[in-house]
Amino acid sequence: MLKKIVNGINAGVLISIGGSVFLACDSKYVGATFFTVALLCICYKGYSLFTGKVGYLPEKHGKEEFSVLFLGLLGNAIATILLGYAVAYAVPNTKEVAQTICEAKLNQAFLQTFIRGCLCGVLMYLAVSIFRDHKTPLAIIFCIPVFILSGFEHSIADIFYFAASGIVSLKAFGFLMTVILGNAIGAILLCAMTLFKEEKKNG
Repeated sequence: MLKKIVNGINAGVLISIGGSVFLACDSKYVGATFFTVALLCICYKGYSLFTGKVGYLPEKHGKEEFSVLFLGLLGNAIATILLGYAVAYAVPNTKEVAQTICEAKLNQAFLQTFIRGCLCGVLMYLAVSIFRDHKTPLAIIFCIPVFILSGFEHSIADIFYFAASGIVSLKAFGFLMTVILGNAIGAILLCAMTLFKEEKKNG
């Protein structure tokens, strides 16, 4: 159990670093490009990132897979919350940027947030599955900037941004739960449709 949480914490640390560089960059294009360092390192090191693992539930959905997924999510949240506050303290100007970003997120309607979360889930599943199946980082290098520049929502990165902003409210919690749900559904649906296509092809 502890190993699974620590694996999630490691992934959360890297997402926090990716979020930090995004907040620090004047150009969102540069920030989105350098954010890729987070998922690249997570995939190469084999750390447990919720948005990278949840899409595989249609393939394997036993007790062990759910344990890895939810303990990893717990570790992701612990790391991003702690580092969100730490970065806001250590690099004060990032707090103002995070506040602006998070206030805009809270103005989104539920359905807008949910759809953005689903589309991010699709891209995350593609990035990780292509890395796993073809041993290439190309999908990560392109999919991460695409979801950021498109305005799609990544739940673990958003936890970091909200912690860095200092915004704590029921509305913020509801927003994050919506994004987690959207990320999961988007990734799971794409994986399920891929498996269905393969079964039809083989059948």
